[in-house]
Amino acid sequence: MTADDARWGEELTRLASADNFRDVTGPGYRTAAGEPLTAGVFWRSNELQLLDEDAATLASLGITAVFDLRSTDEVEAHPDVEVPGATWRHVEVVGIPPGAGAQLPDAAAAVETMLDIYRGFVTDADARRSFGTLIASLATSSTPQLFHCTAGKDRTGWVAALVLHVAGVADDVVEADYLLTNDRSAGTRDKYLGLVAEHLGADRVPTFEPTMVADLAYLHAGLEQAVASYGSVDGYLRDGLGLTDDLREALRRRLVA
Repeated sequence: MTADDARWGEELTRLASADNFRDVTGPGYRTAAGEPLTAGVFWRSNELQLLDEDAATLASLGITAVFDLRSTDEVEAHPDVEVPGATWRHVEVVGIPPGAGAQLPDAAAAVETMLDIYRGFVTDADARRSFGTLIASLATSSTPQLFHCTAGKDRTGWVAALVLHVAGVADDVVEADYLLTNDRSAGTRDKYLGLVAEHLGADRVPTFEPTMVADLAYLHAGLEQAVASYGSVDGYLRDGLGLTDDLREALRRRLVA
């Protein structure tokens, strides 16, 4: 079953105030060997600017920890709404610097910026430390956990791709899941591009667009950097993020039914 196939007829928990909130295990994902993944273990999202009813929905899922990947500036600008029963943890990874889009000269520069951000997920020591802390915490948890950034697209998408890789999900499903952000957050993306057109001019929209989509070129840039720096994605997980064989196996056991 591919990610695209499984989307049809799916029944998912959706939040009105966080459009990119979803189960990491997707609508019925399986490992490459055909093993089903366990639903409701790990959740991913964009920033948690939640309505009261949505916060209550997250509490009803039994989520006990919220891991916030945003920078300190992002957190201070838009603090998460508290999820009842969940502990908030800050695992900062630098994404697109606030206001950086306005400085980009054209779409090509925007694409290169995004490629560099994903390569930085591998080469930047602080990013590796935060990703390692987050994934190790997921592996050793016994209750549902949630992780998020601002759009739930890049930092969150990277973690979700790594988690699914450890579970043994086929690459094409990992990629399709990564791209689901473009469908789930289309309304939010259109809203922000509308604001760009309104305040900066319609001619600036093409420059901003590459920073607001999930593109396989970005994901591949990070994965290729992992291979270049550590020999393989598993080498990056082990030597770059400090995830031992036992931790990776524990993570897999959390995910595989």
